[in-house]
Amino acid sequence: MIRRRIAEEPTSRLAIWARRFAMFSVPVAMLAVFIGRTGLLEFEPVLVTLGAALVLALIGILLAFAAFVGIWRDGLDGLGYALVAVLIGIVLLGYPAYLGIKGYNLPPISDITTDPIDPPRFEAIARVRNRDANPIAYAGLYAAELQHAAYPDIEPLFTDANAQTAYDATMTVLTKRRKWRVIDQRPPLPGRREGHIEAVARTTIMGFPDDVVIRIRADGDGARVDARSASRYGRYDFGTNAARIKTLLDDIDEVASSDKEKSERPVRPAPKPGGGGKPNQPGKR
Repeated sequence: MIRRRIAEEPTSRLAIWARRFAMFSVPVAMLAVFIGRTGLLEFEPVLVTLGAALVLALIGILLAFAAFVGIWRDGLDGLGYALVAVLIGIVLLGYPAYLGIKGYNLPPISDITTDPIDPPRFEAIARVRNRDANPIAYAGLYAAELQHAAYPDIEPLFTDANAQTAYDATMTVLTKRRKWRVIDQRPPLPGRREGHIEAVARTTIMGFPDDVVIRIRADGDGARVDARSASRYGRYDFGTNAARIKTLLDDIDEVASSDKEKSERPVRPAPKPGGGGKPNQPGKR
């Protein structure tokens, strides 16, 4: 009996290398995220590592498309390798591409405040920023105009709660944010000092540090709360700081209003000992 050997189709070399580049881009991207979230290195090394991962993923996609041509024309094997490379590349490049499109429609600012005329000042955080970070001073009228055009809803919070209640509500909100770290805090003093809180927040994926300062001032019987959120690195914040301020002030307003209602709620008198039933009536003999 004669056995016939079925010749296996050769695998496309381009497909093999496409998958190799794509697979290698994954641990490089994970390394960039790990470095950024743990704070082992500053912004530039993290950005370079992430950029290398994206370049590897892009090379994998280009090789995969070149492999598709060879597979279609010469009947080579390796379609699965090429598809894996494209899938990994899309996953890694999708979010940066989305940020690029979003940043194209937003102004080149990374410092947002509810009071551009007299913005809250960074004091404690100014001493921990390194030389490569963005300037600590607010950019001024030009940045204020760009901010108002892009985020017209960023305004101070005016609450009926007094300054101390607003300060306590702010600390309650910050304590619940696990990715935030309070650097400095000074409660308000009646007629003498405004409340001042500084904290460092981290971006969701890469863990880049953003600096936040909150100022609480008495305003008649209530209080005014101003906030400022600034990216420590980069010209674009992709709307992160504006969204952070809006969410922060909404949460502070909710907690402060709830605390004010509790403080104004009338206190019921404690029941007298032995009370709770009908008054004792003289019994019949």
